[in-house]
Amino acid sequence: MILELVLQVAPGGGSSGGRLNSRKEAGLLAAVTLTQKIVVCLSDTTLMDILPKISQEVLLPVLGFLTSLSVGFPSGAQARVVLCVKTISLIALICLRIGQEMVQQHLSDTVRTFFGAFSLLQELQDQGLTVESLSGCEVPVMEVPLMEGKLLALDPAVLMELQKVFNPEMAYITYIPFSCLLGDVIRTVVPNHSLVEKLASLYLENVNPKNLQVVGLEQAPSMAGSDQDMRGTEAFSSPQEDSHSGTFGSVLVGNRIQVPVDTQREGLGFLRLSAGTDGFIPSSSCEENTLKHDLPRSTHMLCGNWLAYWQYEIGVSQHDPRFHFHQIKLQSFSGHSGAIKCVAPLSSEDFFLSGSKDKTVRLWPLYNYGDGTSEVPPRFTYSEHKKSVFYVSQLEASQHVVSCDGTVHIWDQFTGKLIRTFDELDSKAPITAVTTMPPPYHSISVASADSVLRFIDHRKPGLQHEFRLASGVNAGVMAGFSSGFIVLLDTRTGLIMRGWPAHEGDILQIKAAEGNVLISSSSDHSMTVWKELEQKPLHHYKSASEPIHAFDLYGNEVVTGTVANKIGVYSMLESSALPVSTTKLSSENFRGTLTSLAVLPMKCHLLLGSDNGVIRLLA
Repeated sequence: MILELVLQVAPGGGSSGGRLNSRKEAGLLAAVTLTQKIVVCLSDTTLMDILPKISQEVLLPVLGFLTSLSVGFPSGAQARVVLCVKTISLIALICLRIGQEMVQQHLSDTVRTFFGAFSLLQELQDQGLTVESLSGCEVPVMEVPLMEGKLLALDPAVLMELQKVFNPEMAYITYIPFSCLLGDVIRTVVPNHSLVEKLASLYLENVNPKNLQVVGLEQAPSMAGSDQDMRGTEAFSSPQEDSHSGTFGSVLVGNRIQVPVDTQREGLGFLRLSAGTDGFIPSSSCEENTLKHDLPRSTHMLCGNWLAYWQYEIGVSQHDPRFHFHQIKLQSFSGHSGAIKCVAPLSSEDFFLSGSKDKTVRLWPLYNYGDGTSEVPPRFTYSEHKKSVFYVSQLEASQHVVSCDGTVHIWDQFTGKLIRTFDELDSKAPITAVTTMPPPYHSISVASADSVLRFIDHRKPGLQHEFRLASGVNAGVMAGFSSGFIVLLDTRTGLIMRGWPAHEGDILQIKAAEGNVLISSSSDHSMTVWKELEQKPLHHYKSASEPIHAFDLYGNEVVTGTVANKIGVYSMLESSALPVSTTKLSSENFRGTLTSLAVLPMKCHLLLGSDNGVIRLLA
């Protein structure tokens, strides 16, 4: 998929003239970023199998655009700098994975193409084609002879753009880390290494002659505190890029992870460089003092409750299928002024949605942030509802948000633009339950108090289907009724295929699990697991004190919540009616009354909504 994306963005390998449009420019950046994310997850065998394809169909086409003298970028030199940094970071990541020998065999052309741009621009500069001389040039395309006897067609505006990118600073922040990664092999892979070394040395001398000096190995101990130490580890960084290569701010230095002193640019680590006939090499004379340096607390480092959480997680086997709840408060989300009625994590678990009695829906980020006491503000607030919002979810097939306050709202989660609303035709029979169909379906099921189930599709007006389930009883969630009755409905015909009395009280919540399993909870203090929708339950759980009004699924377990602020974990693989574990939420970790609950299955976290409008993330 990545290869197809790059080929669509760069069909000609960057050789054709003209300018990229903004969409293709963004496509190049996205392709390189996505490739980098995936390479990290590939096994060594898989990486080596597809490495030739990555080089020929991803890296070389992108480099064709990056080093082209006839194709301009809509965002100018800034976009080239960002793409340059991301591309060279991807190449360095692959070099780190496969080792020096494999780099010589599979990536020589790729690395040579990138660093060859410095020699080409140097040759053109020697011919007098500089930024100053080209600033008044009105010729759209000009031909320039090269030493090889070839004529090179170039666009003066694009040449000026390239000269701003492949400058001494770029030589420094790309060549130095590669020399650390490859050692002497770089002299074979990069034929013009002498020129690139010279440009890197020139940058070091011109940045700040008073503080940033290139020192020999014998001078390193006396200058351990200079600003030169701080610049050395800015591997593959630029003014537009975040130089932190690790999740919590670590920096890659050769085959060592260097932890920064703090989060400022001047504290990005310690890498001593020495200049000589052999180029730039890391100095080890000050490494002992560096490793002994006391590191202050950083916002990029785990601390507080997040550190405690990971200490628990490290001790848990990866093959343990159980949900472990330690009641560790990780974050709080404040912004709602009314009780939380529903929470819904998005599929990536990087964000979640919440609906509240304050008539708003809010989008929240889910990141490792703070020490457990921080309060995270919402990223976006949807305020088009007129009543309390009791349902919110993502329609995955179209990446839209569906929320309901008695009127169904379908809106764009990225822009907040309302796409469509659906009102119940009879105001005396309000909408009581909503659910979205799984992909690839675009349908939304809406149940009303007159026992009618309707299906709508945001892509077209009107109703898809309208089914009357029963008469004389009020419809609950999907095919559950306030009388405790459950029906199985054929959505193709609208016929009720099966029905049975499941509970003695109102059905509070119904969820479907894999393997034709259905879980229902009721106001009669019971929760029941149904297999193949048989009238005899597979499991039946009874709460002695209060009903289970909120629950979610985690594999073969059901995580439950009650108004008494108790979190229970029930196993569907065991016949016991008792929970595997029960935890009473402490007032320190959770204040108010629990109103809603959602499990983050990939992260093993719980999102808990309360009646005071605050949502808390606990593990």
